[in-house]
Amino acid sequence: MDSQTITYREALNQAMSEEMERDETVFLIGEEVGEYNGAYKVSQGLLERFGPMRVVDTPISENGFTGLAVGAAMVGLRPVVEFMSFNFSLVAFDQIFSNAAKTYYMSGGQFPIPMVMRGPGGPAAQVGAQHSNCLDHCFANSPGLKLVMPSTARDAKGLLKSAIRDNSPVIFIENEMLYGISGDMPKGEFLIPLGEAEVRVSGKDVTIVASSRMAHMVLSGLPEFEKEGISVELVDPRTIKPLDMETISRSVRKTHRAVIVEEGHPFAGIGAEYSHQIYSACFDDLDAPIARVTQADNPLPYSKLLEAASLPSLEAVVRAAKGVLYRD
Repeated sequence: MDSQTITYREALNQAMSEEMERDETVFLIGEEVGEYNGAYKVSQGLLERFGPMRVVDTPISENGFTGLAVGAAMVGLRPVVEFMSFNFSLVAFDQIFSNAAKTYYMSGGQFPIPMVMRGPGGPAAQVGAQHSNCLDHCFANSPGLKLVMPSTARDAKGLLKSAIRDNSPVIFIENEMLYGISGDMPKGEFLIPLGEAEVRVSGKDVTIVASSRMAHMVLSGLPEFEKEGISVELVDPRTIKPLDMETISRSVRKTHRAVIVEEGHPFAGIGAEYSHQIYSACFDDLDAPIARVTQADNPLPYSKLLEAASLPSLEAVVRAAKGVLYRD
C-alpha cells in the first residue's frame, strides 16, 4: 500500500474528515474547533468543508456541550467532543461519568452512546499543576468508557476512525507534545481495532510497557539500553481499556521481567492495574518483581527544573530495567 508522511495532528484531522465524509451523523463540537481551526489546529479546514451545523463552536462550557453531545448520541448522532485540554474535562465529569458512561446500562441497552471525547491530556511543558493532570486512571476506572492513548500518527488516525465508529463512549487522549511528530501513513482507508497492543521493539531481557509520550521516551533511549547490554521489548498498549493483556503477558513470559512506565502519579495509577494483571497472569514466569516508573506523587511544578525532576526520565527507566535484571 502506498504511504505518505504526515504529522500526528494531520492524522487526527484526516480521521475526522474521512469519517464526517463517510457518515453524515458524525459532527465535531467544542471550543474554537470551527473559526479558529482548533486550539492545536487539529480541526483545520473542517468548518469550511462541512459547515457550522457539523463543526460547532461552543461557549466555554464543557459541562453544557458534553451533555448536549450525550443527548445527540442518544438520538442517533455520532458526536466528537473536543476538549481544549483534558484538564477541562473535569468540569464535565458528571456528564462523562454519570451520563455518557452509564446511559446504555441504565436504559437496558435502549440507548447506546456512540461518542468520542478527544483532546490533549497529560503534562505539556510548564503549564502548571492545574493544566498537567494525567486523568487516564480516572476514566479507566469508570465502567462503560473505553480509553485510547495513541503514540504515533498512524495509530492516531487508525484508532480515532475506529473510535468514531464504535457504539460506546470513547475517551481519546492525545499528548500535546506529540502533535508535531511525523510518521508514515498508509494511503486510503484503514482502521486499527480498539483493544490491540503493539510490540514496538522486540527484545529478550525485559518487557517495558509504555503508552503515548512515554513510548517515545523509551524508543529514544534504545542506545542507552544497548550500552548497558539490555535487550528491551517495548509493548505499547495503545488502547488502555479494553486492555490487550494477551500481548503484554506473552511478552512478559518471554522476558521474565517487566517495567511499567507511566506519566501519571503512582498511587492507584494505570501502572498499578497493569502490575496486578501481570502478576495474576504471569506470576510463575517472573524472575523479579515488577518495577514502575511514574511521575512524583506531587502536583506538577511550574519550574522547568522541578518539572523535569518530577516527571519520568529515561535515566529512571534504565535504572529500573537494570534493577529487575541485576538484583542482588
